[in-house]
Amino acid sequence: MMIEEKFFPDRERLIQALANDCASKLQQGIKDSGRATFLVSGGSTPEPVYRELSKRPLPWSDITVALVDERWVEKNEGGSNHAFIEKSLLQNAAAEAPFLGMKTLHANAAQGEAECERAYGELPRPFDICLLGMGSDGHTASLFPHAEGLEAALDVNGGSLCKAITAQQSAVTGAHTERMTLTLAAILQARDIKLLITGEDKLKVYREALLGSDELEMPIRSILKQGLKAVTVYWAP
Repeated sequence: MMIEEKFFPDRERLIQALANDCASKLQQGIKDSGRATFLVSGGSTPEPVYRELSKRPLPWSDITVALVDERWVEKNEGGSNHAFIEKSLLQNAAAEAPFLGMKTLHANAAQGEAECERAYGELPRPFDICLLGMGSDGHTASLFPHAEGLEAALDVNGGSLCKAITAQQSAVTGAHTERMTLTLAAILQARDIKLLITGEDKLKVYREALLGSDELEMPIRSILKQGLKAVTVYWAP
């Protein structure tokens, strides 16, 4: 397995290190090709990283920020990753960054899939950074255990970048089970895949994922065990 673990004694040091690493990779992307693409996840864990990054004097107008996944809700509803990224990352210096969301005007995610696919297909590839999180159920992005659409989303030969997912409702999903997510194939088109987790409970889930092989049970395994791209895991208590 191509996994590098960067474990820190406290979250403040993790936040600074991850922000530094992201800033460095984005600058390198701009140096190499004139632009960079930053694929971002929602959730409370990366929020302080985004707030720190937003203050960095990067050439943000040359960095496209795009969502890893989204609940099929309007921007003004609770749970919108679009709104979360606008409030956390697209502030300060980073307010200049172009932003690509996933929610379309379609009634459901399945109907919005083609439009999402077209939009993400226009992003320059390889993507520079894909920052992922992980739930206590072993999901990452909106790749939820045994979800409707999961097998297609994990098919690396399928060629799609975006897939509609209907998760099985749980304490982790909350009420919004209808999602749009990047596929495994899309995530693997990132130069740099970073997995951010915090706390002893998530560390236990991560270690359980490494021990098993059933990707439908714990979809994070599809990232950790794919063997094609290195994954850097960031953790602090």
